[in-house]
Amino acid sequence: MAIYSQKEIEILREGGRRLAEILQKVKDEVRPGISTKELDLFAEKLIRDGGDVPAFLYYSPPGSDYPYPASLCVSVNDEVVHGIPSNKRVLEEGDVVGLDLGLVHDGLVTDCAITVPVGQISKEKQKLILTTKNALFEGIRSAKAGNTTGDIGNAIESCINVRKYGLVEQLGGHGVGREVHEEPFVPNYGKKGRGQKLKVGQVLALEPMLTLGTKDVFLDKDGYTFKTKDASVSAHFEHTILITDGDAEILTMPSISADPE
Repeated sequence: MAIYSQKEIEILREGGRRLAEILQKVKDEVRPGISTKELDLFAEKLIRDGGDVPAFLYYSPPGSDYPYPASLCVSVNDEVVHGIPSNKRVLEEGDVVGLDLGLVHDGLVTDCAITVPVGQISKEKQKLILTTKNALFEGIRSAKAGNTTGDIGNAIESCINVRKYGLVEQLGGHGVGREVHEEPFVPNYGKKGRGQKLKVGQVLALEPMLTLGTKDVFLDKDGYTFKTKDASVSAHFEHTILITDGDAEILTMPSISADPE
């Protein structure tokens, strides 16, 4: 369980701000007719133009057969997370698309994700996106020193229980900073007081994932993309946060002048 120094935290703040603003620019490019690969190349260019490095490009998670081949994860409709961009995958009106991006600034990693509509979408899909976003912020509100990973999971789970959504349990949040994925694992469900206790100086990526159907997912044959088993639409939001002696600090927020997500 990593504890970050003040110098490292300053680097993560700057990297998180850059990442958030890049992700907003990628969001603005989402429209019917654009390919997921075009979004990926745009994100990579913005990261490199800022003097930073894509965190996901060529990253090899444990158990993978080959490194991740892109900078941006683009997950469309029933793809929950880690969708691999392709020139053949063109966005269509009514799609729901998750954009997940990581950035390395001065050697330290931040991680952020949003889900956005492609053109006009149904009210059902709009509510799914809003509920998932709200669940993330409920989790962040529970991320205080002295609380536990179970407190975070319980807050997320309690938030979505009022609606009939599938809460993906197979995947969850994690530590981040020196690596893309660090301990602890942070489930999006749980009991208060259970799990690892949170400490000042920890950096976590919280990321609830909801679906319009089942909570069950499977790994596609590409080895990266997780999809819903019943082909239902999903949504995913993520912020990198710092545990403080008060409320958690969201590191992946754009500057005041940018459109906050």
